[in-house]
Amino acid sequence: MALHFELVTPEKLVRSAEVWQVVVPGTDGDFGVLEGHAPFMSTVRDGSIQIFASAGAAPEIIPVEGGFAEVNEKGLTVLAEKAG
Repeated sequence: MALHFELVTPEKLVRSAEVWQVVVPGTDGDFGVLEGHAPFMSTVRDGSIQIFASAGAAPEIIPVEGGFAEVNEKGLTVLAEKAG
């Protein structure tokens, strides 16, 4: 199974994909999300999101500035003030 991931800014949808894992820079520390993660919300600090397409793959890295992250039954959505 794959995790549905979306990265959105006020200007556009930056990324929408089925991925293996995403690591998000939360204000209380980085957190990783896999498919089936419990519902969760966090604010996002300035840093980089790491997107792993598959287990063992090198991550795609996207810089972000601020925002919120939400994990629910549909997947992970990051609403960032700026990305890329």
